[in-house]
Amino acid sequence: HLIADPVSTFIVRVTGDSMIGAGIADGDELIVDRALRPRDGAVVIAVLNNELTVKRLRLGPPIRLCAENPDYPDLRLSDGDQLDVWGVVTRCLHHV
Repeated sequence: HLIADPVSTFIVRVTGDSMIGAGIADGDELIVDRALRPRDGAVVIAVLNNELTVKRLRLGPPIRLCAENPDYPDLRLSDGDQLDVWGVVTRCLHHV
């Protein structure tokens, strides 16, 4: 029920609090689907300039990776930046 496409899905554990406003907390596990096309507003797992992050994708212009915590600035892509979206977050698993 939680995983639509097992072949293209992976789970990643969150470290940090940059997405707390989206209900994603430190230690949560995210279900990520690589087969889904990243759309504006989607929460994604991405690598920006060799750094792994979970952020909300804004297709701009300019393209931005946005935190859901006012303590963290948006990451704005500029010429020379390398962005690789690994997948779209479909579910967040909280431990109780």
